[in-house]
Amino acid sequence: MLRRALASIRAQAFTDWECIVVNDGGDPAAVDLAISDLEEPVRSRVRALHSDESRGRWKSANAGVLATSAPLLTIHDDDDSWDPAFLSDAVGALDEHPERSGVVARIEIVWEERSSTGGLVERGREPFQPHLGDVLLTDTLLFNRFVPIGFLYRRSLHEELGLYDGDLPVIGDWSFNLRVLAREPLHFVGDRPLAFWHQRADSVGADGNSVIDARGDHARYDALLRDHALREYTSEHGLGLVLYLTKFIDQRFVDVENGVRDEVRQARAEIIEASGLRRVRRALRRMTRRR
Repeated sequence: MLRRALASIRAQAFTDWECIVVNDGGDPAAVDLAISDLEEPVRSRVRALHSDESRGRWKSANAGVLATSAPLLTIHDDDDSWDPAFLSDAVGALDEHPERSGVVARIEIVWEERSSTGGLVERGREPFQPHLGDVLLTDTLLFNRFVPIGFLYRRSLHEELGLYDGDLPVIGDWSFNLRVLAREPLHFVGDRPLAFWHQRADSVGADGNSVIDARGDHARYDALLRDHALREYTSEHGLGLVLYLTKFIDQRFVDVENGVRDEVRQARAEIIEASGLRRVRRALRRMTRRR
């Protein structure tokens, strides 16, 4: 995967870049070998930053940020890839709009799996969030609307907003993206996908995607992040508005749950009263549609 990621960077039409490979406790020899196999002048623009032990994803991301002085930054995960035009189009968009702090490329999910010989085999593709016209805070409050492989941003964002939250094992990108979007909306670069988010639905461990393999952590830290933000708000503004709104939100959930429960109860009664397999099937289908 690292070799594929390096090939993705090497293939960029925009060539004024430097790459910091952050090795989070992996085998240094294997990383160094992958870099040494690059041809010059590409090889001289790639540096490895080795850690003897794993520090976690977002501490490693911060180490990479601090190891370079580049004015524009992007995180290229080792299992993702770019279209050759990603950097040129994204850098061009920021040059054209110096007031913007970052841009987002259209992202395509690439579904893949390990073959019996150990290689990666593509099984399909689908666009990620294709309906969005811009990347807005209102949408991203619900869940993350873009992943690091599609985000090019100015270094000045870290100077203003701080680094990634190194205490988070997951969702550090969402946490940072929320801070960025609280500052300003982000805009897409063109309409065709330039960033490719590779996912392996059945893989775990080193091959796994955290959004799939660590979905329990995602759910937990999603809740903790929201709770922290809510406590910050109530410490400054009190509980009044939150309590007021929660009453209506809670009642809406009760109404929905009661409605579903009543429909299921009615469908169950129809099944009990039904005589003959055809009527049972019809009642079951009706219950499924209502759910």
